[in-house]
Amino acid sequence: MDCCEPNKGNTIDQTRAVDERYGNAAEIQEACLCSPVEFDSKLLTAIPKEIIERDYGCGDPTKWVKEKDVVLDLGSGSGKNAFICSQIVGPEGMVIGIDRNEKMLKLSRAALQEFADKIGYENISFLYGSIEKLDSKNKNKENLIEESTIDIVLSNCVLNLVNPINRKSLLRNIKRVLKPSGRLAISDIVSSKKVPIELQNNPDLWSGCISGAWEEEQFIEDFTKLGFKEVKYAYRSEKPWKVINDIEFRSVTLTGHLNGKD
Repeated sequence: MDCCEPNKGNTIDQTRAVDERYGNAAEIQEACLCSPVEFDSKLLTAIPKEIIERDYGCGDPTKWVKEKDVVLDLGSGSGKNAFICSQIVGPEGMVIGIDRNEKMLKLSRAALQEFADKIGYENISFLYGSIEKLDSKNKNKENLIEESTIDIVLSNCVLNLVNPINRKSLLRNIKRVLKPSGRLAISDIVSSKKVPIELQNNPDLWSGCISGAWEEEQFIEDFTKLGFKEVKYAYRSEKPWKVINDIEFRSVTLTGHLNGKD
């Protein structure tokens, strides 16, 4: 079965489970959510403490961002990755974060002015929208992100949270918004084998970045099928983050690029 086809035995509302858990995590830090890693400490000093404390990721995709890039952060959450990217791309670059959780957006937007005052320029915008559709809250016909406008799409432990019925749309939109020379840096959780339906139907495991994990080999295959080149795991944790029912769940960072030129 195609990995992007919905599992008809799934009985939970994944979207609601994710929204509720991350909405709560925006207000009260949840230490066990996802698998956070260390970032360059020099890039954290200008970021408000509450943003760092409420970041829930499993890798550092910002390592693949370059000066002057236009960055799209899918599922920007508290905004930590976006604030880091802002400093890397500099005043001539731009960072766009998209999230559908209003509590997370309120948190990230509230920090914009304080952060801009510290670094001396403004180059970040946080937009409301679903990362799989990249559409607006009003569901109008205009796309939040126009075609071929992004240098690099990054995400940190968010793709696994997308409802399975929307995976094809997610992948299609990632490719649509990238420039012909566009790049990927996707940190996420993958599984050593297909996640069974009984785990998929557990809302805590789903919102905890487990039940929606892509199978490890399938994750690379799906982006390769989209037309990305040199798709690989630039980072893959040696030890599993968690093992459930003999299935290993580990953090990876997938990278790749399109073939054309701007």
